[in-house]
Amino acid sequence: MNVLAVLQEIVGVEHVLVGEHAQAYLTDWRGRYTGKAQAVVRPGSAEEIAKVVKTCLQYDIPVVPQGGNTGLCGGATPNNKGDAIVVLLTRLNKVLEIDTDNDTITVQAGCILQSVQEAAAKAGRLFPLSLAAEGSCTIGGNLATNAGGTQVLRYGNARDLALGLQVVTADGEVWEGLRGLRKDNTGYDLRNLYIGSEGTLGIITAATLKLYPQPVAKCTALLALDDIDAAVKMLSRARSGFGASLTGFELMSNYCLRSVTKLFPQQKMPFEGPSLESAWYALLEISDSESAGHARERFELVVGEAIEAGEVQDAVIAESIQQSKDLWHLRESIPLAEAEIGKGIKHDVSIPVSRIAEFVAKTNELLQASFPGVRHIIFGHLGDGNLHYNVGAPIGQEEGFLSRQKEIYEVVHNSVHAFNGSISAEHGVGQLKKDLLPNYKSAVELSLMRKIKRVLDPNGIMNPGKVINSVDI
Repeated sequence: MNVLAVLQEIVGVEHVLVGEHAQAYLTDWRGRYTGKAQAVVRPGSAEEIAKVVKTCLQYDIPVVPQGGNTGLCGGATPNNKGDAIVVLLTRLNKVLEIDTDNDTITVQAGCILQSVQEAAAKAGRLFPLSLAAEGSCTIGGNLATNAGGTQVLRYGNARDLALGLQVVTADGEVWEGLRGLRKDNTGYDLRNLYIGSEGTLGIITAATLKLYPQPVAKCTALLALDDIDAAVKMLSRARSGFGASLTGFELMSNYCLRSVTKLFPQQKMPFEGPSLESAWYALLEISDSESAGHARERFELVVGEAIEAGEVQDAVIAESIQQSKDLWHLRESIPLAEAEIGKGIKHDVSIPVSRIAEFVAKTNELLQASFPGVRHIIFGHLGDGNLHYNVGAPIGQEEGFLSRQKEIYEVVHNSVHAFNGSISAEHGVGQLKKDLLPNYKSAVELSLMRKIKRVLDPNGIMNPGKVINSVDI
């Protein structure tokens, strides 16, 4: 019996996709990577996934897990060998349990993030993970890449929101670790090994996640700033003035927001006069447990003090839910505007907050010296030090610009390293950055990672060619 027939027996003939039916799952979201596979398999349970993995182990077939296929580093796309099986988790899409007394929700890995948010809201709770792809990304993918998003400042990354996991190991066994415990000091933290491993150690099939009380009110404001130093000062003031109520602090350059309003005329900047020429803008949001009036009062006090101190040039505080959505829409439209401008060279980096202004100034200078006229498309989550430091082609030189990626990566990533930062903050490593890790991780770190990979996936079938080079294992 051939392997496809075995897989059909496990998951059903209609859930083993080959040929043209599999093509939609073989190219990553950005269109940068296209691979080949023997088949795309859609199991309906962790037990079926375990049987699929055991079959692949028996036939020495690579396994590539995939959720919503919204990743930005090619982590869920097979290589061009054509021997892999893509394991699609979208049929595992059930909310298994909501425990409001324990403030947890247990869901299968194929659940869409937005569906988890909505299920929590129906139970009167908040699941705070929030990112642009929340309408299509899955919880399994969020955990596999340790996704961040816009509320990391208050609630942490995906890793911080997960209490327990169910995982199919590289041996085809099922680890039942769906414990909703805040404290469990009984040995090595297996959960955190799998979170952020991008499917290279096993397949996350379900998770028990933290819930929080729904805020009574939210308040949002857009601030106009002279420079990044002013934004960092405002962040410190906001942390002191709002405490744990501060849930978002996003930084955006003038170029980013001008691009949004130029390409999408229905979106408007809420400022007039000189504030339209401010070099930088910050989007703040607080969540309040008392009332909308209380939230606004606190906002006006803290922002007013910042204006008096000269840290903020102007501010617009949302007067309604719709105005708040409009402000966030400006921020969330930046990647769409980038796509309209033309493909740029993207970076997802993290820098100590105290050094971000210096990093941007220095790196901009280095890039202009080597690549005159490049556009700096800079935005990100200032509250947790995560910048999307993207580089656009000089005007009129868009053709062939992506061929300079290696050179530009070297300049930017060397600068990130010099500032004690990381070349991947929330997007993962995937195929895109695996060859770069030896340049920025110590020999000890890489050795430990290889040892973990060899122990948990001794046959090297789990998502090969991602995170760590297979030749190094």
